[in-house]
Amino acid sequence: MRDIVVLIFLCGCIVAAIKKPWWGVLSLAIFSYLNPHAYAWGFVRTLPVYYVLFLVVAFRAFTTKDKQPIPKDWRIYFFIVLWLYFIFTTTQAYFQTIAWERFWFITKIYIPFYFTLVLINTREKLYYLIITIGASIGIVALKGGLFALATGFGHRVYGPPATQFEGNNEFAVAMLISIPLLLIWQKQTLNPLIKKGMLFSIPIIYAASLSSWSRGALLTMVALTLTLIWHSKRKYLAIPLVLVGAFFAKDYMPQEWFGRMETIDTYQEDSSAMSRIEIWTDGWNHTLKRPFTGAGFEGWMYVGKRDWHSSYVEMFSEHGFIAFGLWLSLILGSVVSLTLLPRKTRNIEGMEWVTNYCFMVRASIICYMVGTAFLGLSYWDLIYHLVFISVLIKKFALEEMATKESASKRQRNLSPFAI
Repeated sequence: MRDIVVLIFLCGCIVAAIKKPWWGVLSLAIFSYLNPHAYAWGFVRTLPVYYVLFLVVAFRAFTTKDKQPIPKDWRIYFFIVLWLYFIFTTTQAYFQTIAWERFWFITKIYIPFYFTLVLINTREKLYYLIITIGASIGIVALKGGLFALATGFGHRVYGPPATQFEGNNEFAVAMLISIPLLLIWQKQTLNPLIKKGMLFSIPIIYAASLSSWSRGALLTMVALTLTLIWHSKRKYLAIPLVLVGAFFAKDYMPQEWFGRMETIDTYQEDSSAMSRIEIWTDGWNHTLKRPFTGAGFEGWMYVGKRDWHSSYVEMFSEHGFIAFGLWLSLILGSVVSLTLLPRKTRNIEGMEWVTNYCFMVRASIICYMVGTAFLGLSYWDLIYHLVFISVLIKKFALEEMATKESASKRQRNLSPFAI
């Protein structure tokens, strides 16, 4: 039965992509982050569902007239240079076969972003992309949160099968990243049921993240909560709610959970934490010897005894400091852009959406920056989606500003009192 449902849904997505190619971009996001066919039990589970949908979207992207040129933003050029630099570092990798396999896997992740940049050509389409990503992760997070509450947080919550965030640690960060995206939905929608549903869902997603038993997720949760409170217009209400929630959660969590979280302070006594510090040190020292090429994809197998367990260490250890600079520039540059853009639109009527979009997407990026300091997710499609969403936010905001300024000038020229 599940196979039939997933197959019908896939056919619906294909028809939607043929009819309107930008719907195909939303469908790709669903199959990337929700991965519905992984929940099937039969033949659909092994079908190359994503690639079938990808080919349909690719065909329609090149045949449709409803698209825009790739935005002229420095982050896109940096992204292309970063991918080209991966080619260079892969030629110098220690394990050539493994490195090239990994390179082509990463390339398959990167290519669909072209569709995002050219087919998401209006603010309305961008809005639907944001809520599609948030909802795709949020659906599984909501299920996990209800399970956590029902079992007293005694079991760990895991992500959708066969995704980059299937593990409990990775999924915890993904859930927290999705919360600001869902808040955009809650803020912009006019549907009162959705507004109430989002406010009900977010505490449950917090519960799911707690039930990941991830120490990195706990730090990410603190960062997200502080960021949301900082941007809240009702701090007097938000702070008490957070304190009350923390008070009740404290009494509900099992003692073993607190024992694991306490190792954040006593990391010297935790073998897992110390082994991470060891591989980080080994990665840094090795990169000093090969600053331009690093060890190549999966170079940890040559440098140390375990995976990098940090996106930052993973990037400079596998590709050197130049690639690390390009990659970090994409992230920090987006944070800066999302910070400065609302200042330009602050007093312009009808552009309040810019502030909401910018602050929430920035909060999601901050979650990534904190959470993946302890997870090797530097090639995660979610962070690149957030970067390109910030590119599109800037593009549409500047275009709308220019349109409003032009209309204002025409109005002044038509005024009978104009000199």
